[in-house]
Amino acid sequence: MSKQIVLTGITTTGTPHLGNYVGAIRPAIEASRDRNVQSFYFLADYHSLIKCHDPERVNQSSMEVAAAWIALGLDTDNAIFYRQSDIHEIPELTWILTCMTAKGLMNRAHAYKAAVAENETAGTRDPDQGIIMGLFSYPILMAADILMFKASKVPVGRDQIQHLEMARDIALRFNHHFGELLVPPEAVVDEDSAVLTGLDGRKMSKSYNNTIPLFLPEKKLRKLIMKIKTDTSPPEAPKDPDTSSLFSIYRAFADADAVAAMRQRYAQGIGWGEMKQILFETINAVLEAPRRRYEELVADPGYIESTLQKGAQRAREYSVPFLAEIRRATGIRPIGG
Repeated sequence: MSKQIVLTGITTTGTPHLGNYVGAIRPAIEASRDRNVQSFYFLADYHSLIKCHDPERVNQSSMEVAAAWIALGLDTDNAIFYRQSDIHEIPELTWILTCMTAKGLMNRAHAYKAAVAENETAGTRDPDQGIIMGLFSYPILMAADILMFKASKVPVGRDQIQHLEMARDIALRFNHHFGELLVPPEAVVDEDSAVLTGLDGRKMSKSYNNTIPLFLPEKKLRKLIMKIKTDTSPPEAPKDPDTSSLFSIYRAFADADAVAAMRQRYAQGIGWGEMKQILFETINAVLEAPRRRYEELVADPGYIESTLQKGAQRAREYSVPFLAEIRRATGIRPIGG
């Protein structure tokens, strides 16, 4: 493979919001058009089972997330877009990697340590109470997602760097025993990636329940934007744009000239109500056409499914022969011969 391989997983535990769009979806979609890169984008539905045991929600979220990415312009002719659970080789590779992974390495995973610490703080007799193996083994499944497609670059947030380091450790240990088959991946952290504030001024996150869903109807979108927390300064008072939640969101959707002009408006004084209306109009203009396309896609799940199946077929052109190599290297007879 001459092209650089880049892989990104997309969680399927809820409806995408503005923060997801600005921080992850938009830059990934732009990258999907790069003909010098082979991009893999997958719906991480196996991962969703760690937190969500509602089958209807898992299925619905997968459809909504897929529809969102397609509506926003993902180039599915160039990028390979698939559902994780359609790649049957991934669970098998996960088991093989599990057999090569030290328990001590998993003990150091941040999510597991946080769950143990929560139990200890609560005075629970068993520090592992309520902790499922899916949470404990999550980094191994993530490693299989990455290593299956020989991805050398994996765009992640800073909170995922440890998982990439674990994937490297697992790959190197496997290679030490069975030969140089797995490509140790490198984390790519975009320090310039925008982090949006939510309704309450904190980082926009489902955990804080302060998000603005991406494809809300116009009236609901405006209503939520009008709820964004601001201070009590009067309209005529000069304001600092760099400490304004409204401005931070506006900057992520407006062009450079509009942002520069808005800085001047802040210096001169602008009413929060007026700014919220401008913010609504700016965001709505960006999302109006994708919203219509999203609604069409959600109403046509058959089209979404066919797109994902085409992506899965392309992905398995990589995963099937590579797993056969891994089986041979480990002494497991390849399927069919």
